Amino acid sequence: MELYRSRSSYGSKAGTGKNLPGKALLALLFSGVMTVLSGCGDAETGEHSGKNAAPDQASGEKEIRLTVFAAASLTETLTEIGKSYEKLHPGVRVVFSFDSSGTLRTQIAEGALCDIFVSASPKQMDALDIRAGAAKNPKGLDYIDGDTRFNLLENKVVLAVSQDSKKVLKSFDDLAAQLREGRVFLAIGNSDVPVGQYTLRIFDYYHLDVQDLYARKALTLGSNVKEVTAQVSEGTVDAGIVYATDAASAGLKTVDTATPEMAGQVIYPAAALKKSQHSGEARIFLDYLKTPESVSIFERVGFTVIGKKQ
Repeated sequence: MELYRSRSSYGSKAGTGKNLPGKALLALLFSGVMTVLSGCGDAETGEHSGKNAAPDQASGEKEIRLTVFAAASLTETLTEIGKSYEKLHPGVRVVFSFDSSGTLRTQIAEGALCDIFVSASPKQMDALDIRAGAAKNPKGLDYIDGDTRFNLLENKVVLAVSQDSKKVLKSFDDLAAQLREGRVFLAIGNSDVPVGQYTLRIFDYYHLDVQDLYARKALTLGSNVKEVTAQVSEGTVDAGIVYATDAASAGLKTVDTATPEMAGQVIYPAAALKKSQHSGEARIFLDYLKTPESVSIFERVGFTVIGKKQ
């Protein structure tokens, strides 16, 4: 199984090759270019050369590369599920791209090759689904295979602190009071990612002005839920608003859980893409996400599995 991220997720380390003779350096560069052209594809869009199918060097047979774009909050669970799936389907390589659902939605709309999309909110899925209607999909984008779409998971939004935190926070009510008084430094998601959008609902519930809080340096932003969780874990902030599953995976302490009235219902839809070059395999993988094996992995970190086999 492979995982890859968008170009912005990687560092910029590179060897200079100053100590190599000219011919050796040229050969090395040529070899590296051929490797990139044959295997890596476009790191920014998540595209693979060879139309997602690469020859199996050991057996000479074609290997199916199933590309799954999924919300960052699914990193641990889907990685484990992907390994399990590959053992049952040795001819398939599951390739994941984890990022904010908004970023993945944009990449799909810009033409990135993708077989399956699992979003942390219906909003990003709707924006690609013609069946969602003009209000939710104003651009009329038609990328989602509506016959395969279903609600897979439900999550919760929580207020979390590190296990060794000395900050006294008792609840979301307490958080709102301390934000107004300037006594807490909070990490939240950007407004264009689902966890940030759920957070803004909580702020609206408490009549908190996010622009004012940011101007007063009471907030710091993350481009996805993993960035928010990392800030809490590292102690660079007093607390963060994240998903319950990410808090559990990172070993954070949950202070309070937002009710649906405060944050709305956190639903993860999944679907195959109409342009999938492996539509049959995509349907099989989506079906595998509903099996008892997958359900146990999701539930272990706190997801509620909606679309599971009875």
